[in-house]
Amino acid sequence: MQRRPLQEVPAASSNMVTNFTWAWDPLKSKDLLSGMGVSDMENLPLDIIRSRSPTQKRQKVHEKEKDQFFVIARRPKPSREPIPDFSWSNLPDELLLGIFSYLPLTDLLKVSQVCKRWHRLSFDESLWHSLDVSGKTLLSGVLGQVLSAGIVALRCPRACVGDPLFKNSRPLRVQHIDLSNCTISVAALQSILCCCHRIQNLSLEGLVLSDEIIRSIAQNLDLVRLNLSGCSGFSAVALEEMLKKCNRLEELNLSWCDFTADHVNVAVHHIPTCIRQLNLSGYRQNLLISDLSALVGRCLNLICLDLSDSVMLTSECFSDLWQLVHLQDLSLSRCYQISPATLLDLGEMHALKNLSVFGIVPDSSLQLLMESLPRIKINCSPFTSIARPTMGSKKSNDIWGIRCRLSLRP
Repeated sequence: MQRRPLQEVPAASSNMVTNFTWAWDPLKSKDLLSGMGVSDMENLPLDIIRSRSPTQKRQKVHEKEKDQFFVIARRPKPSREPIPDFSWSNLPDELLLGIFSYLPLTDLLKVSQVCKRWHRLSFDESLWHSLDVSGKTLLSGVLGQVLSAGIVALRCPRACVGDPLFKNSRPLRVQHIDLSNCTISVAALQSILCCCHRIQNLSLEGLVLSDEIIRSIAQNLDLVRLNLSGCSGFSAVALEEMLKKCNRLEELNLSWCDFTADHVNVAVHHIPTCIRQLNLSGYRQNLLISDLSALVGRCLNLICLDLSDSVMLTSECFSDLWQLVHLQDLSLSRCYQISPATLLDLGEMHALKNLSVFGIVPDSSLQLLMESLPRIKINCSPFTSIARPTMGSKKSNDIWGIRCRLSLRP
């Protein structure tokens, strides 16, 4: 059999079509490829590029040329619809409110000046739930504007507050107010409280009040905590009216007020029976043992009682205190007529956990008292937290456990 001679394979440059178009734009795809962990392909040899090219699709050609030619087809680019231009005006109110909720107070006030719509949304009630302006100076009209925005919790201690200048007399939504030790006129405070009917927690510590202010407080029938420590300027008659109406009070701080014997007598005979924590410290000669007996007879559910600086109390008052079977915290600091030795009798109060006796137990006897009453903590805290919005030295914008979202930072 005669063998057919071998034929030479045509050279690559003779009939082979080698030039083709790469489907990706090198300028746009380079960063994408490197981000996916693929190395740069610009400097690779031509043979390697061919081996990495997309799958070659053969087309039918004439019978004589089908072994010599092949064609690489380009994949058509998918059609893309044009992306419309972004516009803040196209965003719905709900989405803008969600964005505004992350802004601090200063930025929220800035965006309120962009346009009428943003001004309306930036003062939406959902954004102005709680505000902390402690230690700041608020010019006239500022507090009226923010309270009208729907503030629920206002923390404003040690601030200088001007006249609120309300534009209308609508009732306010505010439920928690801390104006302790702030600088505010009696008239401005009255204009604020007369518009409040839903207050649950109120602190006016250290302020000068009036009978009208006390009567405005009395219209808040849901009042639970009231701090009037160090207040002055109101009569015993107004105090009696308030205590009769605010019959849901659980925490009351009337310590160190500018009280006469009539004020003290009204307090002990008209304090709501549901009271749980009470501070009547600082009344020296005005709080008698008979007053304590009347108080205990009304408030048998007390768990915290502060009678510090009541120098008329003696150890004879223990028989009244024993009736408070739920009492856990008792303060008798600087009640100098109570004998230190008789304090051991307080061990019969089985619910008692904390006892403050600063000033009546010398340091030499304090350790002996602690050993005699091992289950009671003695002189752990010199200050009481009854009805106070915040306690401690740590900086915080909480009041009664409520975090104020908006705040002015220096």
